[in-house]
Amino acid sequence: MNLKNGNLAKIAVVFSIILSFHTFSHEGWEAKKYPTDAAHAPTPLPDRVVLTWEDNPATTQSVTWRTDSSTKKGMAHIAIANSNGRALEIETIQAETTFFKSDINEANFHSVIFKDLKPDTLYTYRVGDGVNWTEYYHFKTASDKAQPFSFIYFGDAQNEVRTHWSRVFREAFREAPRAAFTLHAGDLIDNPSWDAEWGDWHQGPDWVNGTIPVIATPGNHEYDRINQGPRYERFWMTKSGKRIEVTMTAFKPEQTDKGTVYKASFVGPKGNASSFEINDGGNIIFVDEGIEAITGFQKKDLLGKSFYAAPLFDRQREPGSPALSNHWRPQFAFPVQDVPSELLKETLYYIDYQGVRFISLDSNQLKKEQVPWLRGVLENNPNMWTIVTFHHPIFSPGSDRDNRELRELWKPILDEFKVDLVLSGHDHSYARTGQIDEEPLRNVPTGYQQAYDPNIGTVYVVSVSGPKLYGITKDKYAKRIAENTQLYQVINIDGQNLEYKAYEATGKLYDAFTLQKRNELPNLLIEAQNLPPENRK
Repeated sequence: MNLKNGNLAKIAVVFSIILSFHTFSHEGWEAKKYPTDAAHAPTPLPDRVVLTWEDNPATTQSVTWRTDSSTKKGMAHIAIANSNGRALEIETIQAETTFFKSDINEANFHSVIFKDLKPDTLYTYRVGDGVNWTEYYHFKTASDKAQPFSFIYFGDAQNEVRTHWSRVFREAFREAPRAAFTLHAGDLIDNPSWDAEWGDWHQGPDWVNGTIPVIATPGNHEYDRINQGPRYERFWMTKSGKRIEVTMTAFKPEQTDKGTVYKASFVGPKGNASSFEINDGGNIIFVDEGIEAITGFQKKDLLGKSFYAAPLFDRQREPGSPALSNHWRPQFAFPVQDVPSELLKETLYYIDYQGVRFISLDSNQLKKEQVPWLRGVLENNPNMWTIVTFHHPIFSPGSDRDNRELRELWKPILDEFKVDLVLSGHDHSYARTGQIDEEPLRNVPTGYQQAYDPNIGTVYVVSVSGPKLYGITKDKYAKRIAENTQLYQVINIDGQNLEYKAYEATGKLYDAFTLQKRNELPNLLIEAQNLPPENRK
């Protein structure tokens, strides 16, 4: 095509005008945050699909999902999976439907338990209302024999779940796409009754929760408080050791690139005022000079310290009683067994899977009442392996976070029955027990205070998968630790061997060991060699 120079110039001018108009027409535009209630609003289309177990994983499978409240009934289609979707031989199962009102919406949760399934069989299913359906998912029932399998273990997700935890889950799935299930050791979210946070947790795994089942134990952030006094009525300790009453006069959370910062103001008993900034780890990052007139502490005494531990020990005057998040039971269908209290249903339970007994204990309440139940479940255990999970660790890497009551109540029983592995969270760091060099140490504990006893063989793990990370202030008991590191763990059981691997969020191997069963002897702990240096501050 021949164009004269004049025509080229005209085309260039027109193009320039169009481009300028396009640019100038957007100069006044500003991005606006999409409303939280709209982002997490239920619709007639099912969402938050989660597989769990209420009964035998070889012959049953439970599934829950959410719709808006206009969907009065739910149902599921299930068939043995084949390679021709149009030829599926479908069975229809009616759902149990529960109305649910959250802080930002109203919804219906639906639950189905598939029964009389064939062991070690691939099934396909979908859920809906008869018109509005999900896609078809797959799940595979457990074998009724002790066959090899793997599962993925996560410590606390809790904070900025959508932003910073989703990638950890997805990297774990890349590492172990055929995992039998995921195990969550509590604090899945931060605020137990905020539907938006639960929505973020579901969005991270997304469709994976609909094909790989979930086992979860509740953390303290899955618990609300009931019958409590006003949140603004607090107790503090002074420098002289006196407990005083203070009143919170302002409270405002602010989102930052480093997590949530809580800005709060307080008035002491004599009318003196002080302002704080506290990070989402509970540490004081700012306090003004007014604090000295109230407590006797100077700013330097408090900066970097926990707001809830020494020396201030902030406490609600009337804390009330713990109450499980109202989201827990509608969205998860866990076993309802013969537990010592109605309050422990679906938080205290066990599941047998291919030669392993998995036990969830509730470390948030009624700890003493769980002891006889735990003993009975361990006494009548036909499985080769036993893995226990609960949120608060028996051995904490934080010197101000010791759980002595748990250790006194539960560890003697775990020792007696030589439980193989205990998986916890809560402390937002990584610590794992094993055989350590005790020669340079003094006053090494024995009995139930001993972290690793080769004559018993139990290994205790604390891990974290979310972005809120604490420093380690107590580590002499641990074989391997990590600070400032998000992790996930893949655990494989094959006959006499349990292989454990901990990975950083990027997929880099961080820790590994093998437990080996021996006749009439405790497990042999075999430490991996050539691990990378420990991640410390």
